[in-house]
Amino acid sequence: MTAPIPGSAASDGTPASAGVPLRVVSYNIHSQRDDTAALAAVVREAAPDVVIVQEAPRRFRWRQKSAALAESFGLVVAAGGLPSLGNLLLTSLRVRVTATRCQRFPLTPGRHLRGAAYAECRVGGARFLLAGSHLSTDPAERPGQAALVKRELAAATLPVVFGADLNEGPDGPAWRTVAEGLTDAAVAADAADRHTFSCANPRRRIDALLVDPRVRVVGYDVVDTPQTRRASDHFPVLVDLLLPGGD
Repeated sequence: MTAPIPGSAASDGTPASAGVPLRVVSYNIHSQRDDTAALAAVVREAAPDVVIVQEAPRRFRWRQKSAALAESFGLVVAAGGLPSLGNLLLTSLRVRVTATRCQRFPLTPGRHLRGAAYAECRVGGARFLLAGSHLSTDPAERPGQAALVKRELAAATLPVVFGADLNEGPDGPAWRTVAEGLTDAAVAADAADRHTFSCANPRRRIDALLVDPRVRVVGYDVVDTPQTRRASDHFPVLVDLLLPGGD
């Protein structure tokens, strides 16, 4: 996806000057088990303002590992890591982070601990809530986790930008719970047929980028290249937005 031309129209015909641009990547990085040089190159080439990471460092020396990951992307750590069980929010220096918090879901015996990360941000006169999560692979566990995330998102007073690996498609109950009242960026961009998983056999869209209805979706891409196929088992979701409230 190429960068939108300044002053060009959004998908609904609104001039791009009507909002503050924000480029977002949501990316399950497979715990950095694959080609880390390709991973860094993928994100740097996208030149995002924010990256919502799933399967980020969450164990021994997680702070140093998270900082090193951010540096490899040309970004800085905003929130997450161990306190949010591997969800990590990264930003460029263009984005000012004003508050952060992490959420942990109740542990189901025999399953992984999971959670979510949140950061209140400001960019170019616009404020927004950046959020990320990674729901369970267990279909019995996911709906409860989705309800906990949705409670946080629904209580937000700022426009929400939420990225997640939901481990199910848009027809699943957890996806429907989280997506209620939000705009699915893929649907808004007429790209709901783009599969995000797996890179080896792309057959499912389980990685979501959901935004407040006040946020305009300008562009959407599931980045499928030889490099992204080496970098992780998920494709990155790359979205251009226009935030409300610019000066």
